[in-house]
Amino acid sequence: MAEKRDYYDILGIKRDASAETIKKAFRKLAKKYHPDSNAGNPQAEQMFKDVNEAYSILSDPEKRKLYDRFGHAAFDPNSAAYGTTGGSGASGDPFGSGFGGTGQGGAWHYQSGPGGYAEYHFTGDDMDDMGDIFGDMFGGMFHGKSSGGSSRSRHFTGGSGFGSSGTHFTGGSNFGGSSAHFGGGSGFGGFGGSQGFHSADFREKGSDLTSEVTVSFDEAVSGCEKIITLQNPQTGKRQSLQVHIPAGIDTGKSIRLKGKGMPGTGGGEAGDLLLNITVTAKPGWERKEMDVYSTVRIPFTTAVFGGEALVSTLYGNVLCKIAAGTQSGTKIKLKGKGIVSMKNPSIHGNQYVTVQIDVPNHLTPEAEQKLREFEHACGLDKNSQGGPNGRSAA
Repeated sequence: MAEKRDYYDILGIKRDASAETIKKAFRKLAKKYHPDSNAGNPQAEQMFKDVNEAYSILSDPEKRKLYDRFGHAAFDPNSAAYGTTGGSGASGDPFGSGFGGTGQGGAWHYQSGPGGYAEYHFTGDDMDDMGDIFGDMFGGMFHGKSSGGSSRSRHFTGGSGFGSSGTHFTGGSNFGGSSAHFGGGSGFGGFGGSQGFHSADFREKGSDLTSEVTVSFDEAVSGCEKIITLQNPQTGKRQSLQVHIPAGIDTGKSIRLKGKGMPGTGGGEAGDLLLNITVTAKPGWERKEMDVYSTVRIPFTTAVFGGEALVSTLYGNVLCKIAAGTQSGTKIKLKGKGIVSMKNPSIHGNQYVTVQIDVPNHLTPEAEQKLREFEHACGLDKNSQGGPNGRSAA
């Protein structure tokens, strides 16, 4: 027979761990290794049993003292140390072990009925402890306390032992408080059962999935419909979905598709699918949140005399007025020509257009002559000489 593992090692805690640390470790591991989440995994099933056994000892101050002193021998019927536990429950009873003897604030009782029928009765603080632990494991369905004064209790009954096939598991208040009833034909796995709580009674939402979706700059501006193909991580099957991409979306944003994630357990709702969006760049355009930036090139004569320039926007071309004497680098603001708000479609950002002045590379002799005359008339020829009085610098 294999040597039993140390209870502290099973829970992954130090020997001086507090009661709260023990409880947290148990909750985490019980949820991790629960048979409902590890179907067909005998290693997880055994670990689940080991975790419950370790917690049943270390959560009881008296039993923990005995374990710290005698080790596993304190609970071995063939050991001289056996019999010193002082508990009031039947030997091997999982709830009797898991929720203490007659410690402060409550007691537990175990009674075996006809045909292997078992009854578990908890009172006082142990009742709340049990509700907290199973509430964490099964989505809060065990939470709820009686309101009938200081005396509080819960009773749980099971046929053919706790965890065997055919188990019926119920819970309620004996003193007029709030109650909850749980029943099923599968039982609670880990204490002899193999299927866990009945799937119809303990619902858990499925896990969320994520997928990356790339859209073009224009698709992000106007919105679009995309067909995406996903592969189920469990079955490997591929599925195509039509997804609406809302106008105004940007890189780093996500789209949540409710119910398109992993299926839930025990009839629980499916998880969600999160689509992480990446928007590709578009040459000549820059985006900063809801504002966009572009450029427009104008002849130098338009910059001198003023006029109009045809500017491309996200929503078509518009004519912009160019003031006389406009310099290269001047920015023109087009109000409301930016990105639409995803929260309010009546709100748009702005477009900022930077003016760039085109200088002709080739001139006809006649055009060059006219330009020289223009330069002289404006006194620009003196500045171009480089000297303060039109003389060339030495």
